[in-house]
Amino acid sequence: MIITIVGMIAFTVVAAYWLACSGGEKQVVFSQAADVPSAFGCSMAWLAIRCDEPESVIDVLGLEGAATCNWNSGIGAVYDDWLGASRVFVSPPVDGWTFVAGLSLPHPLGTGFVDKCTPMLVDLGGSFDEIQYFFSYPPIDYYAWARVRDGRLVRAFAVSDEGIIWNKGRASKEERALGLKLFELRGVRERKGDAGGELILHPTEDHVMRLASRWSIDPTALAQEQRHAGLGYIALAPARWRAERLRRAA
Repeated sequence: MIITIVGMIAFTVVAAYWLACSGGEKQVVFSQAADVPSAFGCSMAWLAIRCDEPESVIDVLGLEGAATCNWNSGIGAVYDDWLGASRVFVSPPVDGWTFVAGLSLPHPLGTGFVDKCTPMLVDLGGSFDEIQYFFSYPPIDYYAWARVRDGRLVRAFAVSDEGIIWNKGRASKEERALGLKLFELRGVRERKGDAGGELILHPTEDHVMRLASRWSIDPTALAQEQRHAGLGYIALAPARWRAERLRRAA
C-alpha cells in the first residue's frame, strides 16, 4: 500500500502547480475545487490536532500567506522538492482532527541543535486539547512521534541512524502494544550483530503509521474510506522553524 501511495504522490506533484508564462516568473496556482482526502504520511512529517477549525490552527502556528487549496494540490505541494521546502498543508477537519503536513515542520535534530519542535508543540497545547506529531523518513532511518494532552508533553521519541535523539516521558500503552517498549535499550541482550557490536532495533515506517492509527488517524489510509469533500490551506512555514545550531560559549 505504501508503494502505491508514493506512486500516486509522484503524479500528484506534477499537477500541484503550473507556470503562468513560459520562461516568465513562476506563479504557483493551487486548485480550489473541493475534493476528498488524499493519502500521505510516507517520508513526511505531520501534526494531528484535535480541532475542527483549520483557521485557528493557522493563527496559533503563525503561518504566513495562507491560501485555500484542495487536498490534491496541498499534498502534492508538500511532497514537491521546490514547494515543500517552505510550505505546509493545513487540511480540512477529518473526524475531529486537523492535519498540518510538510517536511518544513520543525523536528528534533539532537544535542547540537536548538530544539524547535518541543516549543511548537507546547505552544499548540495552550490552545488545543491534544496535539500529535509524527515524522517518518526511511532514507535516513528517522522516525519520531510525540503527544501533548491538556497542555502537557506526555511523550516524545525520535530515533535516527545515529541513535535516539529525543526521549521524553514514558512509552504509551499503544507503543508497547506494537512491541516498541524495548527501543530505549537499543539492542537485544545476548545477541551480537555481524560486526560484533550490539544488535540495534529500529522502528519502521509501518510502526509509525500503526501508532498514528491508534492515537488518531493513519494518514496513509485516508483515501480508503468515503469522506466529505473539502478545502484546506497551503501556507508558508515560519522562518523561526528553520534548523539552528547551538552557539558554543566563548
